[in-house]
Amino acid sequence: MNIIGRTACIAALSATALGGPAVAIASEPTAVELAQRSQELAWWIVEDLTTEIGPRQAATEAEAAARRWAVGRLKEMGFQNVREESFKMPTWVRGDEQASLIGPFHPQKLAIAALGNSASTGPKGVEGDIVYFDSFDALQAAADQAVKGKIVFIDHKMQPTQDGSGYGYYGRGRFTGPNVAAKKGAMAIVIRSIGTDDHRNPHTGVTNFEAGVKPIPAAALSNPDADQLVRQWKRAQATRAAGSNSGASAALKMKLLLTPRNLGQQTSGNVIAEVPGSDPAASPIIIACHLDSWDLGTGAIDDAAGCGIITAAAKHVMIAGQPRRTIRLLWAGAEEVGVFGGKAYFDAHGKEKHAVALESDFGADRIWRVDFKLPESAKALADRIAAAVMPFGVVRGKQPAGGGADIGALVQAGVPAIDLAQDGTRYFDLHHTSDDTLDKVDAVQLRQNVVVWTAVLAILANSSDDELP
Repeated sequence: MNIIGRTACIAALSATALGGPAVAIASEPTAVELAQRSQELAWWIVEDLTTEIGPRQAATEAEAAARRWAVGRLKEMGFQNVREESFKMPTWVRGDEQASLIGPFHPQKLAIAALGNSASTGPKGVEGDIVYFDSFDALQAAADQAVKGKIVFIDHKMQPTQDGSGYGYYGRGRFTGPNVAAKKGAMAIVIRSIGTDDHRNPHTGVTNFEAGVKPIPAAALSNPDADQLVRQWKRAQATRAAGSNSGASAALKMKLLLTPRNLGQQTSGNVIAEVPGSDPAASPIIIACHLDSWDLGTGAIDDAAGCGIITAAAKHVMIAGQPRRTIRLLWAGAEEVGVFGGKAYFDAHGKEKHAVALESDFGADRIWRVDFKLPESAKALADRIAAAVMPFGVVRGKQPAGGGADIGALVQAGVPAIDLAQDGTRYFDLHHTSDDTLDKVDAVQLRQNVVVWTAVLAILANSSDDELP
């Protein structure tokens, strides 16, 4: 079905609302029934965004095209107050990427991807001895002399978990490993990808250097290539220990070519849309996703799926009738490279009162847990939400909700939050890779997300001031 047909279908759904006129006040059962009967909305958003726009790296023309696309789509769906809110940000783009192990064994090419904010090696590349560390902590503890002038390799094989909790621990190698290596005088750094797959797809992602630290070339190897490097490292060490007189150096050597560029300050932006509430005095609900993606794949699970989920849920509540509270959608820009969109939203709207904040940014697999960080007055509201989502296989968690990246500043400032936690068991197989494409989205699990989000949003949108001030 083309976009004209889809728009007509959405309009018809809005008019019929389960076979009759839209009710005057949003009804939670009606909204959930709508979500269960018309679950294509989220899929259409993900399919169309990834097909018509594709990769959407922050502050590039592709991201600008995605914002224009989003404004048009949200207006077609009947959302109100749809607009772009632009901001400036520093912009890094990828260049040529090549890596090879060149000694002491036969040369072999490696699958590699530069990390965001990596420095360039220059067009001729660099060659150097590899110094191995089995973890970020080992690099941090190393003497500067052991690192200076060498190519650092951090080996840290991430394991899959349902809640993705390993990302923070293993991710340190990417988040700050290059900064630590640069401060110790390394020529460059390569890391084992922060990922749980065994494909030759390196995982990119942003890294950052402290003020005053000169950036160095930084990249991630696919997991199979990291395994190959480790095998060669061990054999090179064994050769050195045996005192081989073969004539070849026992040092493991790499040739690395990375030619990214910094474009300076460029324009990115957020896309905002609303379902206006019937009570203008009631504080709004903010629901978020991020529109940008990394450039290697089409950003289907990260985070077109999140935008499809929250938008479909808001649309179902809209169709069921006008909610009491305004529902505000934030399709944030430039999340991947430093949460610039979330920060810009907070700068522009942080002083406004928000009733509660939620975000979808962990793929498209089923929601399995709900966590709350609500005022004491909302205890009964939380109980009602937990009961509403239990039939869809969602259990109540025991930890406070943390929010997501783009609502993080709001939550830190005291805005209540609810986490609808998705199953992340396979998320880091795909995260920030060329494999992040539409075929990886499970339509059945995507539908479950929409139904759960709709149930929660319908309750929140009609909550009283006694429950959520």
